[in-house]
Amino acid sequence: MQSLSPAELERYARHIVLQDIGGAGQQKLKASKVLVIGAGGLGAPVLQYLAAAGVGTLGIVDHDAVSLSNLQRQVIHDTNQLGEPKVASAAEAIARLNPNVEVKPFPFRITGQNALQLISAFDLVVDGSDNFDTRYLVSDACFFAKKPLVTAAVGQFDGSITTLRPFENGEDGTPNPTYRCLFPQKPRAGLLPTCEQAGVLGALTGILGTMQAMEVLKELTGTGEGLTGRLMMFDAKAFRMETIRYKRSPKNPLNGDNPKTWAELLEEG
Repeated sequence: MQSLSPAELERYARHIVLQDIGGAGQQKLKASKVLVIGAGGLGAPVLQYLAAAGVGTLGIVDHDAVSLSNLQRQVIHDTNQLGEPKVASAAEAIARLNPNVEVKPFPFRITGQNALQLISAFDLVVDGSDNFDTRYLVSDACFFAKKPLVTAAVGQFDGSITTLRPFENGEDGTPNPTYRCLFPQKPRAGLLPTCEQAGVLGALTGILGTMQAMEVLKELTGTGEGLTGRLMMFDAKAFRMETIRYKRSPKNPLNGDNPKTWAELLEEG
């Protein structure tokens, strides 16, 4: 276990006095490596809160550059960083917030060719992407790499979040559900409007991204009950939250009755 310096003990004092976290929990955070897919609306608060919390290594995957329209919700970036790669902009913000955190920038898209190698180098993955192709790819790759995944998505005024550990069994001895148990069919391209087309309330991404950070900290420290097998849905207009439980589907292609290989899933797209 990595030791904490006197400065770190002071920085994380409000964690350390928490009975459920303490010094041991803070050491776990320092030793942890988390990969964040996307440094956008969801990824921004995830990165900020995980860095502030003292997660030792943060990987950031994003191929995009900071644009003016991002700044309404992607609060890790600022006006002076327009045109800069998002991974570099986010790394600069993290360094200002907590120089103890190591940042590993990956300024490219996550694809079927690099996903397993990227994900295998980290302890846990956070998906803050904005498209279904990436969500399905990341969830599949996390299954094969046996890495926990905290994934969230937002609409105009609503969002959802869940945690996936389908490579493990639940308390009843059956495998935990996969992303494909929750959403069996990937929506066809163009069926749903993008954020650029439909818009999104800026603060909404902050709420869901902060929830993702919370779930990551719980998973890394073993605190509380995670969202495995539960989908939390948030309605910003009514400010209402609802949680539904979901189970493994024997028809899912990962840990179902007729599982497919990584190569077969990539071939299907």
